[in-house]
Amino acid sequence: MTDPDDGDDTPTSLGEMPKAIGVDTVKTADLKANPHNPRRLFDREPMNMLKESISKVGILVPLTVYKAKGSDHYTILDGQRRWMCAQELGMREVPINEVGEPTVAQNIVTMFQIHKLRKDWELMPTALKLQVLMEELDEKRDKQLAALTGLDVAVVVRCKKLLWYDEKYQEQMLFPEPESRVKADFFIELYPIVTDKLVKKADGFKKGRTIDRMLDKYQNKGSGIKAITDFRIIKQHLTAAAKANKVTRIQKKFQEFLDDDTLQIDHLEINAAAVQKKSKVLTRTVTRLTEELAEIDAMDFYGEEQLWLALERLRDTIKEKLKEADRREPQKRKG
Repeated sequence: MTDPDDGDDTPTSLGEMPKAIGVDTVKTADLKANPHNPRRLFDREPMNMLKESISKVGILVPLTVYKAKGSDHYTILDGQRRWMCAQELGMREVPINEVGEPTVAQNIVTMFQIHKLRKDWELMPTALKLQVLMEELDEKRDKQLAALTGLDVAVVVRCKKLLWYDEKYQEQMLFPEPESRVKADFFIELYPIVTDKLVKKADGFKKGRTIDRMLDKYQNKGSGIKAITDFRIIKQHLTAAAKANKVTRIQKKFQEFLDDDTLQIDHLEINAAAVQKKSKVLTRTVTRLTEELAEIDAMDFYGEEQLWLALERLRDTIKEKLKEADRREPQKRKG
């Protein structure tokens, strides 16, 4: 789903876009919300600020609207918040800029292009409309969708991750009250965990239960997940265990972490995986130091007493560690 795009980068054709008809003033009651508006959440605080501004100076920017064939009402392409404020303020008329009726795909694309994913938009409603657009145009390539909508490719990829979740979780991102709403970032950061091969192939794995338990842990901050960035640490542990070929062990530890709210993320660290990682770092350090020492002329550094003392300590430490390794080797062979 998030793999790089293949094939032609040319955006899917939308056909001829609707033409402008003209500016006018219409009754507030003659307008209706656009069913294809990517924006579904209108938090109270910013709405109150806009309402106060309109009450002082009126609506300065006309709403962009169209009239569907056979309809008595105008449908809003741009300006739903202004219209909602006008209703609350009891304004009888609002200024409009009428355009021709668009197709469903043109409707959604036009609204994306108008808004360019404004800062206060929630991502889940945007993802749902992106899904409609993908179905209407039979287009799933990230670059093409970004070109059509004006969204960044990264935003398109994030939207697709949200669409992977079941409707139950999508609805949690659409709760009207901000304090009850689960942020999209939680599900985006969780996505690499619940789609990880080791997690999915574990005995008894259930997608819904894993998501529910992670959400419980996150909402109860003392239960192992203090911030959504902790999911990145969990992913690191999973990746390190896979590289160390400790699949069964990390699957068991992950299940224990899910079940036990007293366990913290460090429970997922597997010693062999941690050792392998440290070994790679040390190997690079020793190799670099060996190369640097081989290049110097000892006589040039003859008077640098601290350097030679440090090298002697290094030599003694290396000899001791090699002896320890030699003592352990027969034990390993016996085992």
